[in-house]
Amino acid sequence: MKQPARFICAHVLQTVPFANLNRDDTNSVKTVQYGGVLRTRVSSQCWKRAIRIDFEQRVGQAALRTRRIGERVSRLLVEERGWPQDLAARAGAHLAAASGIKFELEEKDKQVQVNKVIGNAMVYVPQTAVAELADLAEEKRADLEAAKDIKKAADKSILPKERVTAILRSRNGVINLFGRMLAEVDDAGVDGAVQVAHAMTTHQTDVEIDYFSAVDDVTAAWNDSTGSAHMGHAEFSAGTFYRYATVDLAELAGNLGGDLTAARELAEAFLNSFVSSLPQAKKNSTAPHTVPDLVHLTVRSDRPLSLAAGFEKPVQAAGDGGYAAASRDALSAYAEAVNSFMGRAGILHSGWAGLDPKGHPGLGERHPSLNDLIGSAVQSAFATTASGAGA
Repeated sequence: MKQPARFICAHVLQTVPFANLNRDDTNSVKTVQYGGVLRTRVSSQCWKRAIRIDFEQRVGQAALRTRRIGERVSRLLVEERGWPQDLAARAGAHLAAASGIKFELEEKDKQVQVNKVIGNAMVYVPQTAVAELADLAEEKRADLEAAKDIKKAADKSILPKERVTAILRSRNGVINLFGRMLAEVDDAGVDGAVQVAHAMTTHQTDVEIDYFSAVDDVTAAWNDSTGSAHMGHAEFSAGTFYRYATVDLAELAGNLGGDLTAARELAEAFLNSFVSSLPQAKKNSTAPHTVPDLVHLTVRSDRPLSLAAGFEKPVQAAGDGGYAAASRDALSAYAEAVNSFMGRAGILHSGWAGLDPKGHPGLGERHPSLNDLIGSAVQSAFATTASGAGA
């Protein structure tokens, strides 16, 4: 009997023009040495945030990652529920103290004259948790009015810890897919169902320094002096990137309590977001809004499989220039070699779509559009998963 689907693997080749999608702490382009040459790199954390923002819009759910959950609730109480600022600030501080997460007291807010409370760890909760915590504050308003302000980290909250932490443990589709690490709250951790690799160019790249200056409009109009108002420089690069991610369908279904319908919706939305998202750094000065050259999807019953090693030998530019075509050929050739070497028993579905009129037999069936490719892969994955689950 055919094994149920376990993973959907997504492989993307995307050419990005002059840009700096992801900077390090010195504002330099991130790079990696791979295959003996320098490549441009975009960290998985950077691209994953772009994916998550797009994903939240697609599924109509949002998550909030913050150290300032108490302040966020305080603001809601003031702006939407008409609480006085000092009482709302007290409620936010008591919520933070009841969370069980260590916190620090910062200088007093000059407007409210109460200490700001900043958690030592970020919570990661559904956006709806803010309103739920505000509801709890409303319920306990009389107690809060009679309570003292939180003035030091050791102060106890008058709010029920078990109800606050229950809200902090709540989930939605975003958290069930991407996971959550929150060791400070018992049973709040969620193993992520997606793994995203650092993107890197398929070829050697050089980092370019862009010198720029800013003109003073008044000086230019009066023409009474020379020189610019500001001078600076920034780093940029360009290239064809290989991107990879995989969705663990069993992990996702487990996070959802076995709800395969919800798992299918989330997996499909993730694939669309992974393919279409782009980090937004320096977007106003580079506008690098390209689309992928090629997308390859596989549904597997055995293990996730990256094809990044197909670019360990850097792709060489064609005689008339360009890395994209050579990268597509290298991806197809490597996939075919790996499938012959490892065997095809674990591959339940394989297909691709892209801009290239040329065929790529190593990547499976060609699909006319991205929507058709993703729809076909997801249908195959969950048809097999459902039949496996019912066996």
